[in-house]
Amino acid sequence: MSDLSESRVNQRGVLAGKVVVVTGASRGIGDAIARRFAMEGAKVVVSARTVDSGEHYLPGTINETVAAIQAAGGEALAVKADLASAEDRELLITAAEAEYGSGDILVNNAAITYFIPVEDFPEKRFRLMMDVQVWAPFELAQRVLPSMQEKGSGWILNISSHAAIHPEKTLSGRGGTVYGMCKAALERFTTGLAQETYHKGVAVNVISPGLVATPGVMHHKLINAENENRVTPVEHMAEACLRLCHGDPNELTGRIDYADEVMEEFNLQAAELI
Repeated sequence: MSDLSESRVNQRGVLAGKVVVVTGASRGIGDAIARRFAMEGAKVVVSARTVDSGEHYLPGTINETVAAIQAAGGEALAVKADLASAEDRELLITAAEAEYGSGDILVNNAAITYFIPVEDFPEKRFRLMMDVQVWAPFELAQRVLPSMQEKGSGWILNISSHAAIHPEKTLSGRGGTVYGMCKAALERFTTGLAQETYHKGVAVNVISPGLVATPGVMHHKLINAENENRVTPVEHMAEACLRLCHGDPNELTGRIDYADEVMEEFNLQAAELI
């Protein structure tokens, strides 16, 4: 891996020349993954809805992510895509292929979340969450799998959450049932696809970040006095994600992982991001 003493692009890194598509990469975890993968020599297609500052109430844009990568000597392309749109899902992959060729790594990170109790949850928002967090990863995988399997090489990484774990029934909830459903479906999709692509050179994994102080987490006020001592740096998640996207695809596949456990298992040190 890159020299951790400096946060620059290593053109001969473990992802040298690989084409990576990262969704939800305008801020937070997606932004960190895009930067970390670029540091290892990948050509990164940075996708999200927010292109320019001021378009979203949260900070961060895909143009800013791309600018940071390019300033460090890396290659990156910004592609605006609303993953609730079938047209945008198709555009994302065709734009990536037109610029860099067929993809080697797909990171499904994009999410849209509403915390509303089941009895009050509107159908429109339910379908939107399912479209972005379940159907979009499924369809994007369908679009990249043929070329990956033809090459005999590829990695698909889905970003989940501890919300996928069944909650304690005695604890008070705060409207996270639909979010948990989406992430649980994503994890089952991951293990099923990993089984289908086993011995075809394509690895499929899913990872949860733990509690990271991303703009979205702060907006939803998910960090409080009870859990603030468990907040982990976003760099740890980016490092763990990188480790699940290179190596032997027949050994490193079908995993339901957590960032802190991956960091410990592989004795990783988090690099400073570009």
